[in-house]
Amino acid sequence: MPSYEEKYAYLEKHVDALKTNRTGDERQTDGEVFDKKTLMTIYDLMSDGLLDKVHYPISTGKEGNVFYATDADGDGLALKIFRTSTSTFKRISKYIEGDPRFKGVSGNRWKMIYAWVNKEYKNLLRYYDAEIPVPEPIAFENNCLLMEYIGDENGPAPQLKDCVLEDPTDIYDEVTSFIIDGWQDAHLVHGDLSEYNILMLDGQPILIDVGQAMTRDHYNAKEYLIRDIANVNRFFRQRGADIIEDEKILDCALNGCDDEEEEEEE
Repeated sequence: MPSYEEKYAYLEKHVDALKTNRTGDERQTDGEVFDKKTLMTIYDLMSDGLLDKVHYPISTGKEGNVFYATDADGDGLALKIFRTSTSTFKRISKYIEGDPRFKGVSGNRWKMIYAWVNKEYKNLLRYYDAEIPVPEPIAFENNCLLMEYIGDENGPAPQLKDCVLEDPTDIYDEVTSFIIDGWQDAHLVHGDLSEYNILMLDGQPILIDVGQAMTRDHYNAKEYLIRDIANVNRFFRQRGADIIEDEKILDCALNGCDDEEEEEEE
């Protein structure tokens, strides 16, 4: 069994983000993300053959950072590392404690954060199985989530907010389907849907950051559904898309859509 020092030496060769040629702010961020438990979790993922190398950060969020990584074949992966700080724990608690899938997980910071990672993995799997475009989930362990990399050789896919849309109505219809099919087929509501949580790859929107998504039997699910609809309509109205009334989208999500009626409206 390798010692911690041997494991760390191995990681130094395989995790580029640990290298010392970093600015002060970057080193501070690395220190928050790459604590001892996290480093050993990454080592375990490597030992299991799921991960070969961690290269560089591609996004920074409120709960954690996403790094570009590769497997043994050199294919791209995304490694999301969740921070284990007290502030992160306080932010996510309300989404865990109200989720019927995670009853009894409360109070303990580590258990709560590990449950959050488990939750994002399960939510991704639900969306993926419902054929809603999300990064394919690969594995999770402790505070690390490994998933499909959304991007190309030039870098990660941009957020919707940063894209010029040739046909905003087409993209709007796709994003609206995320809301409706998410509720109907994945039995989930995203809860934080906006132009910040959608990537654009090859002209197609892809849903990300689904950790806070909750099952539709959550006591606040309808409230979050209404908020998601309002956020999406606000953004696409500004981009000149043909908008469907909030109430119609809500009714379609809750009660199912009448395809014939939709075609007549079009």
